[in-house]
Amino acid sequence: MDMQDRAIVISGGTKGLGRAVALECAKRGARVLIGGRDESAAEQILDEISSLGGHEAHFVSTDLKQVDQCKRLFDETAQRFGRLDGYFHYAGITPAAPLLEIDEEHFDLVFQINTRAALFCCRYAVQMMKDGDGGSIVLTGSPHAWGGEKDRIVYACSKGALLTLTRHIAEHYAEFGVRANLLTMGWTPTDGELELRTRQNISVEELNEMAAEVIPAGRMTQIDDQVPGIVYLLSDHSKMVSGSNLRITGGWFL
Repeated sequence: MDMQDRAIVISGGTKGLGRAVALECAKRGARVLIGGRDESAAEQILDEISSLGGHEAHFVSTDLKQVDQCKRLFDETAQRFGRLDGYFHYAGITPAAPLLEIDEEHFDLVFQINTRAALFCCRYAVQMMKDGDGGSIVLTGSPHAWGGEKDRIVYACSKGALLTLTRHIAEHYAEFGVRANLLTMGWTPTDGELELRTRQNISVEELNEMAAEVIPAGRMTQIDDQVPGIVYLLSDHSKMVSGSNLRITGGWFL
């Protein structure tokens, strides 16, 4: 899955799966632009990419709660690369609260980051791809989108919206060479998941035991399990794949 000279943008690219995808794309020859808020982490990633052999990589500090900063992410892409071949939207948050306990602040924050930011980033990504030679968009979904656990109602709805967004782009912009696919990411020990479990006084060992009981594959999904699927969707090997839902969950359904 050669990605030589492809221009790839990753939101939420300073941590977890976003970071891993940025590094893998760079290893395969892509030019990478990372959006995020952690400048220190970004510097480490850029240094690591540089050590791979001079691959072009940049960081744009972005707060995706601000729509103008969603736009700036792609304005910077146009300025630095002059094109956009792939966009991976990884940025998101996973706060927990059941339906009977949520408030407006909880709802607004989750939808600002998980849904509104994704929609506006896709707006600017699709425009660049439409004006260029097309491209591939990968959105990060969750098994929670099909109903979700009791304490994730707003998160579940935010991820359900991304399923609709994926299908909408796939259907209406295929004529311009634009593809969109959803990666349904299984139960993974991401930074956000570990932070949540720490607040709930659940250790990593207990978390792994909980996951092993409900995931048919018998263990949590790891970041390395996800990366090859995303690279495939961003590459030309999937040039006729659009509107799909790639489930990397170890057989876990909700």
